[in-house]
Formats: sequence, C-alpha cells, structure tokens
Amino acid sequence: MAITRTTSADAPESLTQGLVRLIHTKPVTQADYDVAALFTLDAVANILAGRNSTPGKVLLDWWQARASNEMPEPSRLAFLMGALCHILETDDLHRESVVHPGCVVVPAVWALANKMKTPGHDVLRAVLHGFEATTRVGMAVGPAHYRIWHNTATCGPYGSAMAAAWLLDLDAPQAVHALGNAGSQSSGLWQFLETGAMTKHLHAGHAAEAGLKAADLAAFGFTGPAKILEGEKGFFKAACPDARPEMVLATPDAPWQLRRTSIKPWPSCRHTHPAIDAAEELRVALGKFNEREIHSVEVGTYQAALDVCDRPVSDSEYEAKFSLQHTVAAALLFPHVDFAAFNEESRAKAASLALRVKPMVEEPYKSAYPVNWGARARVILNDGSEFETRRENAKGDPEAPLNHADMVAKAEMLLAHGGVRNPKSVIDGVLGLAKNGALPDLSLL
Repeated sequence: MAITRTTSADAPESLTQGLVRLIHTKPVTQADYDVAALFTLDAVANILAGRNSTPGKVLLDWWQARASNEMPEPSRLAFLMGALCHILETDDLHRESVVHPGCVVVPAVWALANKMKTPGHDVLRAVLHGFEATTRVGMAVGPAHYRIWHNTATCGPYGSAMAAAWLLDLDAPQAVHALGNAGSQSSGLWQFLETGAMTKHLHAGHAAEAGLKAADLAAFGFTGPAKILEGEKGFFKAACPDARPEMVLATPDAPWQLRRTSIKPWPSCRHTHPAIDAAEELRVALGKFNEREIHSVEVGTYQAALDVCDRPVSDSEYEAKFSLQHTVAAALLFPHVDFAAFNEESRAKAASLALRVKPMVEEPYKSAYPVNWGARARVILNDGSEFETRRENAKGDPEAPLNHADMVAKAEMLLAHGGVRNPKSVIDGVLGLAKNGALPDLSLL
C-alpha cells in the first residue's frame, strides 16, 4: 500500500487527507488482528441471524427476485449483508461516535474480499481501517446531529470506503476521492421510529454499499471532494450544527477505535443496556417477588437515551427494543433478556410494569455521555422499601468487556437463531482470519 501525502506547501491538508494519512501509518499488531477477528465474527453472526426475522425475510425475497446466475456485484451484496446485520439490534456500538461500525464495514469488506480472494490479515486490516474512519467522523459530528440523523447511516459510508480502499490498494489521493464521494452520499433520518418501519436496516445496507462503490470508482479515476467534511458546502455545514472537526484527527496514537467499540449482550438498542444491566442486578437482589409489589421504577440516564428510547407502550417487537420501559421491566421480570423477551407474549406480561418505569435525565450520566453510557435503576416497593444500583458503563463496553468465550457463545446463539447447520465451521473460519487464513464459505444466499 503506497503511503503519500496529498498536499503541497500552498494547499493545507484537508481533514479527509489527514484521516487517510493517520490510518495508513497506524501500526497493526497480532493482538489487533485477534480482536478484529472477534468483531468480524460478531458481525457475520448477526448477518446470518438477521435472516430469521420479518425484515430479513423481506430482504431475502427481494434479493431472490432480483438474483441472476452470475456472482452478484460486491456493492449489491454489501447492501444485503449490511441490512441483515442491523436487524436484530445485537450488533456492535462505538459509544463516542454513536455508530454501529460492524454492520457497515464488515459487509463491505466481506463482499469485496470474497470476490478478490483476499488473505485474512488484509481482510482484518481493512476492518480496522473502516472502523477507524467511520468512528472518527462520528466523534466529530456533535450531539445535535444525532437528534435527526442516524450516525451509522451518515458516518458509515466513510468507513466502508476506507475499508474498501485498502482492499483495492488505492493510494492516498485515490482514498481521499473515495471518502469524498462516500461522504456526499451520507443520509439516514430517524423518522422511522414513529412507526417502527424497516428503514433502519436500509441505512446500514446503503452505507456499506455507498462507500464500497465510491472506492471502486476511485480506482478507475473518479474524483471526489477533499473537503467533504469541513468545506463550506460539506457534511459538517449541512448536517452538524455543533460539529467538532478536531476530533477527526485527535489522539492519532491511541489504540485502534475498534478496540474502543462495545459488543451488545442483549438484543435491544444499546441506549437501554446500562439500565438492563442495573435492573438485572436488582432482580437478583429482590429474589422471588410479585410484580404487583412494585410501586414504581426510576431510571436515571442521559438525554440521548430518552430521545430514542422513551416509549412506555410497545406495540411491536421492534418498538420494545427501543423502549427503556419495556427493557427494564423485562430485566426485572424475566431470567434472560433474550429474543423471546420482546415477543408478543412477553410484551403483554411486562406491559403493566413498563408503565411504572419512569426514565429521567440526571447526572452524572448526562455529562458523561457519550464517553460513558451509564444508568441508575431504583425499584420502589409498595411498602416504601427501595433498592438501587448504578452503572457507569454497560456490560460489553471496553471497561466491562465480553471475554473470548462470551463472544463465541454469543456467536453460537446468533448462528443457532439463523438456522446455521454447522456453526463451528463459521466460527473457526472467521477466527482463522487472525492467522491469515482464507475467508470461510458462508453459503449465505
């Protein structure tokens, strides 16, 4: 991979030029490959599990109706894999950027590397590059962006473009063109939350496809704007009223951002996880109890959690995954917050208690966000007794990570949900990338 500067003395380096330089010169260790393989496994397991869902079946019906006998173009396959990956709400999450990198980056890498027969270390380096680009842009957009725009959708194309640029052996100027055209395709609004529409899955698929296509075009000489981020008609001006451009290139010597990314243990919006974690502890502390003994449940959290997940009544499985009220009630009532905790029967069982869950914004969680995603849960019984616990971070965060066995167990659970007949071959094959092995055959479609 050629590493060159793209500026001259009279042309200051743009943010995308600096980002390409930062990523190209960042060293990769065997430990980085090992962790990247685990994150790749998590995304692959989510993709295969996502097929077993109503939106997944719609996507597969669409795919089969448009299929031909030829190998699909990588960008089209990346769209499908990205959309499937983001369905079950069990994919990874980078807190500071509020981006789900895996559902955008891994599909783009997999679709392209599968066609190119890329060896494992290059696959994982591309994954590291993609996570770095999308999260660094995400950390710079500012909190106001997230109130209207879905960061995974808007920042994701930068990640898929940067990952594909490595696989396509683009030099620095070509990679800048790829990022410029990827960023020009940034889109994705939160409006779907009002009705629980399937739009969120399209966001991940489009972000994976857009960046890959931008990189592929750059390989043929198609140019893009170097100042797509900070330009007068660029991304920050258009959609980020409180952007923090300095975050794009901040702390260049920090560990790869993939290693700052959280893994979800529960199939719901990550904003609900600190409260689930706290409520599970309270369930154990309370022992056997009747739900009618609970007068109310207080949940202290940060503003973004309420913006996205303040939903006292959940009329669908998807709405329940974006409800602090349902997820906390489920964590108090059920032994496991798993896929079954969101079905119609479980929603009915939790509905009464969910109406007594009162989320509120409070310190220290308000100020700690987005660096730390924490919560407080307090159960108040009818007799006046109170039980409380707090979380500075959630299970699966870098400060409370899932270990190797936990990650493999989660993959096994997802692959079983997806009906994969030989999950061990998928797990061993993906983890083998860290030893520079070949991509396993997913037999996805």
